[in-house]
Amino acid sequence: MTAASSAQVLSPGAGWAVVIALGIGFSFFMLAISFAQERYTSFSVKTNEEFTSASRSVKTGLIAASIVSAWTWAATLLQSSTVSFRLGVSGPYWYAAGATIQVLLFAVMASKTKLNAPFAHTYLEIIRKRWGNVLHVIHIFFALATNILVGSMLVLGGSATVNQLTGMPTLAAIFLTPISVAIYTLVGGLRATFLADYTHTTVLVALILAFAFTVYASSDKIGSPQALWHMLQDAAPVVGNAEGSYVTMRSVSGLKFGIINIAGNFATVFADQSYHQRGIASSPTMATKGFLLGGFAWFAVPMLMASSMGLAARALYGKDPAMAMLTEMEISEGLAAPAAAAALLGKGGAAAMLILLYLAVTSAISAQLIAVSSVLTFDIYKVYIRPNATASETFWMSHFGVAFWSLMLGILGLIFYYIGISMGWLYVFMGIVICPAVFPVFACLTWSKANKTGAIVAMAVGLALGVAAWLATAAALYDGELTVATTGSDDPLLAGNIVSILVPAVILTVWSLIWPENYNFEETRAINSPDASSSANEKGALPEATTPTSDKEKSGSALDEPEAVTELEKNLAKSESDVEKPSQLATDMDDEYVHVRRAGLDPEELQKSVRMAVRASIPATFILIFLVPCMAIIRRLSVLLVLVHGWGSL
Repeated sequence: MTAASSAQVLSPGAGWAVVIALGIGFSFFMLAISFAQERYTSFSVKTNEEFTSASRSVKTGLIAASIVSAWTWAATLLQSSTVSFRLGVSGPYWYAAGATIQVLLFAVMASKTKLNAPFAHTYLEIIRKRWGNVLHVIHIFFALATNILVGSMLVLGGSATVNQLTGMPTLAAIFLTPISVAIYTLVGGLRATFLADYTHTTVLVALILAFAFTVYASSDKIGSPQALWHMLQDAAPVVGNAEGSYVTMRSVSGLKFGIINIAGNFATVFADQSYHQRGIASSPTMATKGFLLGGFAWFAVPMLMASSMGLAARALYGKDPAMAMLTEMEISEGLAAPAAAAALLGKGGAAAMLILLYLAVTSAISAQLIAVSSVLTFDIYKVYIRPNATASETFWMSHFGVAFWSLMLGILGLIFYYIGISMGWLYVFMGIVICPAVFPVFACLTWSKANKTGAIVAMAVGLALGVAAWLATAAALYDGELTVATTGSDDPLLAGNIVSILVPAVILTVWSLIWPENYNFEETRAINSPDASSSANEKGALPEATTPTSDKEKSGSALDEPEAVTELEKNLAKSESDVEKPSQLATDMDDEYVHVRRAGLDPEELQKSVRMAVRASIPATFILIFLVPCMAIIRRLSVLLVLVHGWGSL
């Protein structure tokens, strides 16, 4: 896109200021957090365990806030508004519901991970321990493919918005955005990133509420639900919707988008290390609550944003001279919402949208940087390059991974920009490539019968058939023409996404029922467990997770303190008592949760957490995906009409 956008209401300097100044500002914020953490807590960002996993001690509220922040991409705000602009009220619902259920269902996997591998750094470590190196390498491919697609969407969506509103060169925004995020991520590590996410989310929600109240209450161009409803009626018809209306849930295109959205987002949650990272970083029994609360809280973000700014853009389009006329490429880039913000609020609206998008993009990119850094460190460097790496070497490798991936995101964004691939196209395409990994990841972490060979066959066949279905459908519908436009249309994407997610699930399920593994997860529970590293302690090595960080430990030996001597005597007495009871060793050998218990975790509480996740997530998924849409379609409800009557009765 050229620098002279039709919606440009701010100077290029505003774009440079947001991209650079906010990045530097958050870097100082991270420095302050890190200083306070080092000074007043026992956690040190100088350890790899704290930098990548927040010492596995984060509580429910912070986990929920970080999930909302990490799951709020540029696409969450821009693509949701685009489908609302194109399809009407069905678009916001299918976007929000179709991307909420994955987070809710992930609560099951997060709680299972806490039970079956409580000390793992990445979900790929669990796959390697259970299924070996071949499947480990295959899943590394899918994990990095997920991060490539998600990261590219983030930089493309953010840079396109900055360019449209300020005229700042797109290429500069593509490169500077991930680099500025890398600076503050390197400074603070995962815990400080969570605190920054909390700050991001607070401002983000406030700005979305401001936009919503502008559309539905204060704007002299719209100002009420009734006025918006009438303006949308005038904007009709839209092809594929019942009676051509923008205010109906009965939309064929909306349903197609919903299915594509559901499939693709399963892949970007289940195969993305950043969400596993949040489960790993949580306190043992907090993962389930954090993901459930985060999922329900996140639903409101795209729903409110798209049903206000997306519908406002459609209502004003072609009728208000302040509303920019957009090309099809600009619409695909998600620029309907920024154009509406500029039309409704002028420079103030454009500035607010710029800050909103920057916060969404940077918080999600920071999650991606830490996730990829963990994969590069614990699944590539420590496994295939330097198996005997010291704690210091892995610490610096994790930092190198953050810097390296920030540069890669700039290069990838540049490539997609020059070949004409937009954020919108990547969003609906991604499921075709990464959906084959969804069910195998879930099965490996949660299902004892899941078969290794079946997983390999399922992913290979699913990927091949998914790509074939996508391209064959596009060729059949468009006389053999395969372009960005034809391959990005609804029907080819629908075919490819459905095949990619369902075929592997069917193959692996049938294969595992015929040839079950009956795995007990005892090996995965021993991954990085404290008792498993006791031999290293005997040789004089100090486990990284127990690196001294308190003032007492830093200033001298713990044996200088009377309390420490007393505690040591108790431990020695306990050890002698254990030696006198050989039956205890036999009991431990019979206990499949021995590593969990020795670490002070309660398997019964973890199992309760798993049951709670199942009981909450499955009914919620049914309600969001089946009950609400079916009731809306059967009763032929007009969503905005209901809102109008409710507003009028106040």
